[in-house]
Amino acid sequence: MMRNTENTQNQTQILEWTGTTILILGTGINSLGIYPLGPILLGIGGLIWMTVGIMWGRNSLIITNLTLSLVTIIGLIITLF
Repeated sequence: MMRNTENTQNQTQILEWTGTTILILGTGINSLGIYPLGPILLGIGGLIWMTVGIMWGRNSLIITNLTLSLVTIIGLIITLF
């Protein structure tokens, strides 16, 4: 049982840092006006953090990151199509 807990914690930590890195890169790229790469990265980072929120059972993380990701996706669809 201890091994599964360690694997889950490892996976969660990898997701946390991957999501954080992508959000930081997306913010930097977005601030340089590189479109649509900036918003795409921000949407991906938000979805990763939403996944972490689901794994942690934290509704605040789920709702915040789901909302941010949906707004990003809808904005991209409206501006690109």
